[in-house]
Amino acid sequence: MVFNEILNIINKNIPLFALIIVVILIIIIFNFVMNLLKKYLLKKAKSKKQISNIKIFVRILNISFIITIILFAFFSYIGSWTSLGLVAGLLTAALGFALQRPITGLAAWVMVVLKRPFMIGDRIIIGNVKGEVYDITLTHICIDEIGGEIESDQRSGRNIMVPNYLLFENNIINYTLINDYILGEVIVSITYESDLEKAIKILEDSAIKFVNDYSKIIKREPNVRAKMDASCMNLKVRFFAPVNIMQEVSSNITKEIYHRIKKEKDVEIAYPHTEIIFKDKKLFKK
Repeated sequence: MVFNEILNIINKNIPLFALIIVVILIIIIFNFVMNLLKKYLLKKAKSKKQISNIKIFVRILNISFIITIILFAFFSYIGSWTSLGLVAGLLTAALGFALQRPITGLAAWVMVVLKRPFMIGDRIIIGNVKGEVYDITLTHICIDEIGGEIESDQRSGRNIMVPNYLLFENNIINYTLINDYILGEVIVSITYESDLEKAIKILEDSAIKFVNDYSKIIKREPNVRAKMDASCMNLKVRFFAPVNIMQEVSSNITKEIYHRIKKEKDVEIAYPHTEIIFKDKKLFKK
């Protein structure tokens, strides 16, 4: 008896099972075709922007197709398309009440897709999170964290998923929206007895040694600014370098400046210290 009841249930629901299987097969085939198309397009992509556009475009197509095929299969099965408006209205009201943040996140995702405040591969700051974007989903921005618990421009090894709705609540800083170069600075303090012009030349030459290629690309040469302090002259050499190696470049320039100044007799690095000078040499005689 139980076996016959199970058979009757299966026979009654064969159309539903068949529809589910067909929908699953269609989705699998579509995803397979889209993955092939994605791989082909990525091979042809020549820039970071093109790669980001391809990934987002394929994701939009996948999501749109899945939602469309499921809705089509559902209303085809129940045989009533007139109830589509009522169902859509009820779903909208329920989602608007219960899923405010996810809906806001979806709106933020649309904003990212249309306005492009950042793309995959960009280095950004959202709130207190800094890193490089490696994925943009409907609900989260996936970030490969930079620095983390230490002050560094290197990856920390941690991945952070930032909810999309936070994009409407925080400032977004993009290091690489226009290009991959940002302004860096190295500060050196010299004594007032130093040869100022020679010190400025040392800073300029040290910076040029490591950023000359970048300067030609961005057409911005290193420059030195001087500021008088109470006990020293502060020299600031400013330059442009790729954001992902800025600290390395700054470190190399700092070391180069130090070694060059150490070779000069008329340029001296200022540091807090006390000197006692005796003018009367008789004080040293017994």
